[in-house]
Amino acid sequence: MSDVTDWKAPPGSQLERLLGLARAPAPVRTAVVHPVDGLSLAGALEAAQAGLIAPVLVGPAAKIHAAAKAVDLDISGLELRDTPHSHAAAAEACALVRSGAAAAIMKGALHTDELLEAVIHPALGLRTERRMSHVFIIDVPTYPKPLLVTDAAINIAPDLATKRDIVQNAIDCARAMGVERPKVAILAAVETVNPKMTATLDAAALCKMADRGQIVGGALDGPLAFDNAISREAAEAKHIVSDVAGDADILLVPDIESGNMLAKQLFYLARAQSAGIVMGAQAPIMLTSRSDGVLSRLASCAVALLVAQAGRLKPAR
Repeated sequence: MSDVTDWKAPPGSQLERLLGLARAPAPVRTAVVHPVDGLSLAGALEAAQAGLIAPVLVGPAAKIHAAAKAVDLDISGLELRDTPHSHAAAAEACALVRSGAAAAIMKGALHTDELLEAVIHPALGLRTERRMSHVFIIDVPTYPKPLLVTDAAINIAPDLATKRDIVQNAIDCARAMGVERPKVAILAAVETVNPKMTATLDAAALCKMADRGQIVGGALDGPLAFDNAISREAAEAKHIVSDVAGDADILLVPDIESGNMLAKQLFYLARAQSAGIVMGAQAPIMLTSRSDGVLSRLASCAVALLVAQAGRLKPAR
C-alpha cells in the first residue's frame, strides 16, 4: 500500500487545498462497499491514515481478509460487517447510512451500477427528493481555482427538471468546499438563446429558476460557450456582461457525452487531476476508479467529509 506520506501534491494544487480544508474536522464514518481486492482496501486505509474517514468494511469477511493478506495490509483494527455477496454489501451500506451508523459511502470492488441500484431502491435505498448526480472537482493547472464539472457520469440526457437538481447538487458541493456563492456557467455551443438548441433554452430557464428561488446559493448565467465560461478575454470579446463569464466555479454540461469528453480532455491534454463525488442521496458517495491516483482518492474522501458535515438531505417521501 502507498503510504500517505510518500506522495506530494503539485505546488498550489487545488486538490491539496481540499485536503487542508478537511484536516481539522473529525473523520467521516464511511461504509466501504465490497472491498475484496487490495486496491479498494488500500484506498480505505490511505484515507483513514490521512484522518479523512473512519472506514467500516462491508462485504464477505473471508474475501476481505484474504485480499488484505494478499497485499500485506493490516485491517485488524477496522470494523467489518460480514455480508454474503456484493449485492448484500451495497444494501447493508445503505442501511448503515439510514440508521445513522455511517455518513458516507465508498465504492469498493463492485460495479457502479450495482451500488447505485441499492442506493436508488424505493424502500431500502437512500433516495431524496432530488435526482442524484456526479460532480468532478478538477484541478486544472492553468485555472486559478477548482473547476466543478457536472454531470459527466450518471444522468445521460437530463431534462430541465433534472438539470435543476444537478445544478443545486453542484452548488451544495461547492459551498461545502468553502465557495460562498458558486458561479455556475450553463454550457452550450453558443452564448445566445436559439429555439433550435435545447441546451440554450434550458440555460435560460435555469437562470430564471434561480431568479425565482427554485435554485439557491449560487449565481447562474447561460447559455455560455466553454471559452466564455472560463476566459474573461473571450467573454469580453463577445461583449458578455456577467459576473459568471470568465470566472466560473461550476460548469453544467448539456449531457453525459459532452461532460465526459470535457472532463477527459482536461485530464489528458491539460494534465488536470480530479476528485469525484455523487450528490443528491442521503449521504455523499465516492465512486473511486481503479485508475485514480492516491491524491485523487484522498481528495474525493475530503470532499465527502466536507459534504457530510454540511448537512444530510432528507429522505424521499
